[in-house]
Amino acid sequence: MPLSDRDRALLAFEAEWRRHDGSKEEAIRADLGMPPARYYQLLGRLIDTADALEHDPMLVRRLRRLREAREAARAARVTRTASR
Repeated sequence: MPLSDRDRALLAFEAEWRRHDGSKEEAIRADLGMPPARYYQLLGRLIDTADALEHDPMLVRRLRRLREAREAARAARVTRTASR
């Protein structure tokens, strides 16, 4: 299924949000008109699609790597806490 306008807007925002003044959460609300939690839910699903990867491979691969690093760090914290 091809990317929707919203999907393309999410990817474009993620690629360019650093150019905004203020916090990312404020920019999400102002530019996309949605709560940050919803934005991250949609983005998380979107980067798992082949269409998103085809649309912007560098961005999608970077976001996947960041997500994997966060998951690994979270798992390491849980393991350390459980072993105490």
